[in-house]
Amino acid sequence: MKTLLPVLILLNSAFCILCSAAENSKYNVLFVAFDDLRPDLACYGDPVAITPNFDRLASQGTVFNRAYCQLAVCGPSRLSLITGLRPDTIQVWDLKTHFRETLPDLVTLPQYFKNNGYHSQAIGKILHGSSVSMYDPPSWSEDPLYDYGRPHHWRYASPENLAVEAHKRTAVEGEEVPDDTFVDGLVCVAAEEALDRFAESQKPFFLGVGFRKPHLPFVAPKKYWDLYERDDIPKRSSTTHPKEAPEYAVRTWNEIEGYTDIPKQLDHISEEKIRELRHGYYACISYVDALLGRLLDKLKERNLEDSTIVCLWGDHGFHLGEQGLWTKANNYELSARVPLIIYSPSQKHKGATSNAFVELVDLYPTLAELCGLEIPDGLEGLSMKPLLDNSHLSWKSAAFNQYPRDYTNIKHTKHGDVMGYAVRTDRFRYVEWRDRKSNEVLEQELYDSSIDPHETINRAGIEEMASTVARHQEILSAGWQGALPKN
Repeated sequence: MKTLLPVLILLNSAFCILCSAAENSKYNVLFVAFDDLRPDLACYGDPVAITPNFDRLASQGTVFNRAYCQLAVCGPSRLSLITGLRPDTIQVWDLKTHFRETLPDLVTLPQYFKNNGYHSQAIGKILHGSSVSMYDPPSWSEDPLYDYGRPHHWRYASPENLAVEAHKRTAVEGEEVPDDTFVDGLVCVAAEEALDRFAESQKPFFLGVGFRKPHLPFVAPKKYWDLYERDDIPKRSSTTHPKEAPEYAVRTWNEIEGYTDIPKQLDHISEEKIRELRHGYYACISYVDALLGRLLDKLKERNLEDSTIVCLWGDHGFHLGEQGLWTKANNYELSARVPLIIYSPSQKHKGATSNAFVELVDLYPTLAELCGLEIPDGLEGLSMKPLLDNSHLSWKSAAFNQYPRDYTNIKHTKHGDVMGYAVRTDRFRYVEWRDRKSNEVLEQELYDSSIDPHETINRAGIEEMASTVARHQEILSAGWQGALPKN
């Protein structure tokens, strides 16, 4: 027995070393979110965007050209993504409801990684950052940092704006200040420090980093404004509400209203102010691009590039006056389509572009599979891992999103009185506005991207489009399961 003891100790030590090596071989996940970011990036073909770091990640990963959120406002979109379930399943359609009211035992994406040996941390805005829906302690290994970003000195820098007591001051600002003046800069510093710690500990990590820009107000250090000539920034592709669109479809979200330099009636915003707002939006994109670059540099500096998946996403799109609309909270392409770039060290082709329909609800199964974890049962998305190896695979035939309205109030509560269910296919966007109680279809919309890419004319009522409407009714009725790949 004495002679066997050293052998047993040696075998046990070897086993521990192998277990430690196996744990350390797991891919990490850097999960980077942007608020109100539409695909105005050079790697998406934008003609003026100065986004070298988004483009750097795109050159190593895969750009998804047709990625869509499930409901175009922060809270429901993020909670759908983090649960891998669609809004009607988690019963979250507004900014105040938490999914655990409906599904208290649900395991979220970061929680699933935590349960599988990862250190799960959130820095910045990952969940919605101004209500109960921002909190979910089971998801994280430690308390989130900077999840609440509303202190005024984190949002503005000019003496004039800092002197105002109201939450909304000017909608634009460009002072000569360092990047770390604002909350996104502080988020970046904390994320850099976290990556340093993770590199030292060598424990696998799931790190969510949530930047708030380019969300209003369009505040960024002056040097990012100076990157652009205002006259070079593209003008609005359309200026008025789509013809024949129902009122449900074109209702304001009441978000840009209230800033001190914005008139109460949005159709009174001057062309000069519109140009300034659009300039500010691009400045904010270049600002967070620089912060993203710091995170990518830190991965390289700490030799984490080859062991870390980077998943970069926007929670929904944004309107900058197009279709006579501002911000989000509707079912149109500009609000539903999002940027999505994924880099995995294991993917076969770098710098690929995919035109497959993908949805934010797909991220949960995708990241689980990429990290060698079993995909949990019951998720309502599809792993995109095959697209990282072959971006031209035949994939989903449609993407789905929705948006609710109250009959009278500007902003809905809970499920609203009317739900607009939308489906995007290769050529068309079709929407049904249904009464919640009776499920009666009250209004329909149909937009033909082949001849009307900016969705300016609702063709649902045109007799020649009746068969197209009927076909899309069937697609919408079959739901997301009916759009899954057949092979």
